[in-house]
Amino acid sequence: MSVLRKPLITEKASSQNEQGKYGFVVSLDANKIQIKKAVEDMYGVTVTKVQTMRYLGKPKTRYTKSNIISGRTPEYKKAIVTVADGEVIDFYSGI
Repeated sequence: MSVLRKPLITEKASSQNEQGKYGFVVSLDANKIQIKKAVEDMYGVTVTKVQTMRYLGKPKTRYTKSNIISGRTPEYKKAIVTVADGEVIDFYSGI
């Protein structure tokens, strides 16, 4: 199973890219060491710091004509990776 799911392409994450910080959605069971190794292998940069956050899924309820549907949005884990000075990750190079 891959450690990195997808890069975070949000307004806040894009503003942090100028400071050398990049966001990724990662697998729930990945630790900081695995995340650091995966980013270094995939993008060829030196990672200096990894910060992780876990987000619990929100409860959602939908009222339909036939019945009430209750459930949760998926939970996920987010990692903010800081790379060494002068190094850049380009998410748009393959487009």
